[in-house]
This record gives sequence, structure tokens and C-alpha cells, in this order.
Amino acid sequence: MNADMTPRGQISPADARNLTQLVYLLQALALVNGFTVIAGVFVNLIKREAVQGTLYESHFNWQLKTVLYTLLGFAVSGILCLIVIGFFLMPVVVLWYIYRVVKGWLALNDGKELQSGLF
Repeated sequence: MNADMTPRGQISPADARNLTQLVYLLQALALVNGFTVIAGVFVNLIKREAVQGTLYESHFNWQLKTVLYTLLGFAVSGILCLIVIGFFLMPVVVLWYIYRVVKGWLALNDGKELQSGLF
């Protein structure tokens, strides 16, 4: 065990919460700059094992799925732009992304786990 009495490979609950909030912040900032979401994905992937078995694990999964499903949504929208439908679908994908970030961040602030799924 290390000095703060967390098992090797684990991080303290306060650090896990801070990392989770950081990823939500990076995801929110991506709405403005588009690329901070990449840093959030790296944090999720690098620290994934450290939050296993905690409520933060559900948030890390939620965050990763949000990014993956959003990328899929943009890919499908991009293809469907060839027949105009994609232009109407892209704003829906962006609104869904915002919904997921807000829902996750609010659940984190309430100390709740998230269930996997699209909504």
C-alpha cells in the first residue's frame, strides 16, 4: 500500500472524482474546440484500471461510450449527407452528446453510478 492507504494501482476516491470531472470538462470543451475530447479518452483509458470496482468506473464507461457513439453518429451523418438527411442528423448527434455529458456530470455530482445504454 502507498502513503494514502489505497491499494497499489488504485487511486483515492477524491482523485478518481477529480479525474472524472476533468474528463467531463474536456468533453464539454470539445464542443468549442473539438479536440480536448481526445485527452479525455486518454485519461479514461490510462486510469480505467485504477477506478475498477468504484462508482467512477460507470462514469468512465459512460464517457468512453459517449465519445464512441458520437463518432459513430458523425460517421453515419457524414455518409447520409450525400442524400441530405445527414445535415439534419448531425445537430441531433450534437444534442445527444451534450445530453450525455450533462447527465453524466450531474450524476457524478450526486454521487450516483450510471447505467450503460444510450440514454
